[in-house]
Amino acid sequence: MGSGLIIASLPFALGVVMLGLGLSLTVDDFRRVGRYPRAAAVALLCQLVVLPVICFGLVLAFQLPPELAVGMMLIAASPGGPTANLFSHLFGGNVALNVSLTAINSGLVVVTLPVVANLSAGYFLPDSATIGLQFDKVVQVFVIVVVPVAVGMLLRTWVPEVARRLNRPVRALSVVVLVVVIGAVLYGERANLAGYFVSVGLAVLAFNIVSLLTGYAVPRLAGVDRRAAIAAGFEIGIHNTAFTITVALSPALMNNAEMAIPGAVYGIVMFFTAVVFGWLVTRRRARESAPGEQTSVALG
Repeated sequence: MGSGLIIASLPFALGVVMLGLGLSLTVDDFRRVGRYPRAAAVALLCQLVVLPVICFGLVLAFQLPPELAVGMMLIAASPGGPTANLFSHLFGGNVALNVSLTAINSGLVVVTLPVVANLSAGYFLPDSATIGLQFDKVVQVFVIVVVPVAVGMLLRTWVPEVARRLNRPVRALSVVVLVVVIGAVLYGERANLAGYFVSVGLAVLAFNIVSLLTGYAVPRLAGVDRRAAIAAGFEIGIHNTAFTITVALSPALMNNAEMAIPGAVYGIVMFFTAVVFGWLVTRRRARESAPGEQTSVALG
């Protein structure tokens, strides 16, 4: 009964998370992408194209069961989470770029998620006609993702004092939502948990590490400065796993508990790998950065 209640309330819970994101955004966060064209373009290319391709290759390499394979692809299609902004701040990334990328990705996910979900479900579960995101489900994704973000932004614009007071408790509630959602998934699948971790644990770890490194290395190779590359690394390596799990579990969307397992595991693993990644890039920056580079803001 309790598990069913949690699953039924998932869209509302994700709405709270997205509302919290909206309370921290302004229209300038979207405009700012135009000021950093190279950094934003490279990061979005990694997020929207490179990451799903890498994930698909890892899924095949690890020979994951079909439902877990689709769950992995849902992670690849999910936007970066607000947690990426925190890690970027802690380890010297360009937080403004993080916020802008999160804003753009949270809007684009309404288009990109159904594409990735339907293609991966069609490939890995060809005999399951009910799996996928049809138009009515896409509308529901729009409602639980974009509408709360828009409401949060409007509150910040029209009643900034109310938005300021709501910001901290809503952020705290977002963390609680993530912990409860992951806990509910793991508890609900506790009988199969050991097998799932054996099946998907290494694949999740590999994908998480590759995501962080890709998000950092590709922008650097494209000539993006170090602070922006750090921001991109966290944005691409830290996903909104509450979103992933909601899409997997919600009866109105994918409605499959096994598909939520990779997201739950990723939601645990990413905090540890993000700390190690931040420590490594911070050490490298301290060792290699020229005095002028730390103040560089030329991102493209």
